[in-house]
Amino acid sequence: MDDPNLSRPETGEETSDLSKARLRAWLQILRVSRQTEGELREKMRVEYDSTLPRFDVMAALYRAKDGLRMSALSKSLMVSNGNVTGIVERLVNEGMVTRVAVENDRRALIVKLTDEGRADFARRALVHEGWVSDLFDGMNAEDANDLIAILRRVQSRKGQTHD
Repeated sequence: MDDPNLSRPETGEETSDLSKARLRAWLQILRVSRQTEGELREKMRVEYDSTLPRFDVMAALYRAKDGLRMSALSKSLMVSNGNVTGIVERLVNEGMVTRVAVENDRRALIVKLTDEGRADFARRALVHEGWVSDLFDGMNAEDANDLIAILRRVQSRKGQTHD
């Protein structure tokens, strides 16, 4: 038997309450994400005269103690090589990152945080964690864990398992 609340886009009928609720959830995720990212960008600019993309590059390299090829770094950040190249270049010039040629592949480079870069990122990461915690202060640990579980279910629905 057909459920009258199910959407029938091909006939132009109204969408279901469930579909509308999911759309509202998506829009709320976007609003919170944009607001949070905007506030973090501003804090990074004001407090460190830096950028969120730079922080993201350093975070990826911090997690990869042995470094990453530029292509793997770009892939992990879901951006093009060109987007990462300029940031890496500036980090190299500041002594935060080093580039090492890959044996048997003259075109490939591995980028890695220097000891100074690791220490600098570790300090910034603690401050960043505090900022995020403050921005989400209306959420307790159970709420956070529930939200993570829900978002992971949505993510795995499409076969994606990125953290």
